[in-house]
Amino acid sequence: MKDIILIATIKDWNINNFYEFKKKFEDKYNLYLITNKDDLIYQNVKDLNPKYIFFPHWSWIIPDDIYNNFECVVFHMTDLPYGRGGSPLQNLIINEIYKTKISAIKVDKQMDSGDIYFKEDFDVSEGSAEEIFIKASKITFEKLIPKFLKEKIIPYKQDGVVTIFKRRNPSQSNLNTLENISLDRIYDFIRMLDAKDYPKAYLLLNNKYKIEFFSVKKDNNKLIGKFEVIENE
Repeated sequence: MKDIILIATIKDWNINNFYEFKKKFEDKYNLYLITNKDDLIYQNVKDLNPKYIFFPHWSWIIPDDIYNNFECVVFHMTDLPYGRGGSPLQNLIINEIYKTKISAIKVDKQMDSGDIYFKEDFDVSEGSAEEIFIKASKITFEKLIPKFLKEKIIPYKQDGVVTIFKRRNPSQSNLNTLENISLDRIYDFIRMLDAKDYPKAYLLLNNKYKIEFFSVKKDNNKLIGKFEVIENE
């Protein structure tokens, strides 16, 4: 009888990679996908009885009756315990930290505080947020999740100084909130917010018009990109 693997995720790039992953492993495992938080309930999971539940990108609290009864793994884009909490990519880039880790951790009751299975080097120095998320997703599905399926990994306690990231809110996407302004920091600010469903970098004109910036590239001593002007509500 094949083991069951459950993956809970919400982003298109992860969902697409799940189906590619399924093609490769469906002869060895029964693979299931959850994309709606209302479906992540104990009875549903109990009926499947998965060996692992993987969370490549999940924005909601994982119920304790699930992580207490099943092995739940989150992939977090910081070198834990540095960077627990929300908006990890944006907080890394705004703090000019470009060499980071994807930490595979066991879910527990506190956010991102669980035991660590392993860490994978990851670079966020170039590309839009969406490009970086797609790259992280590819690594997760092609390298990290398969590692669990091939090896018995014993997690270890987090060690070091705990640093907490706060989840960013849309008002923080205003370019006027940027400190220590330079061309490189403007580039970072625009690209770190450039992903589907994320509040893009913007400026306001007389509180009437909102200019949103995206698709930014460096070109010597200037930045080139795209913008949209939206009537502010």
